[in-house]
Amino acid sequence: MFGPKIKLDKDLFERVKKVAKLSGYSSPDEFVAHVLEKELGGLSDADSEEEIKKKLEGLGYIS
Repeated sequence: MFGPKIKLDKDLFERVKKVAKLSGYSSPDEFVAHVLEKELGGLSDADSEEEIKKKLEGLGYIS
């Protein structure tokens, strides 16, 4: 997988590596991409920026 890189703090990256391995992903990158695709999929059906903000607030990502 190639593209822009995302920085994670060391503790979070260690957790990602552990969960990715236990879940059968071939790499932490594959796991993170899957999780992001899943989360973004729930937002992509929103019709407006306001709907997206409301969904993110409901999920606790923004306040």
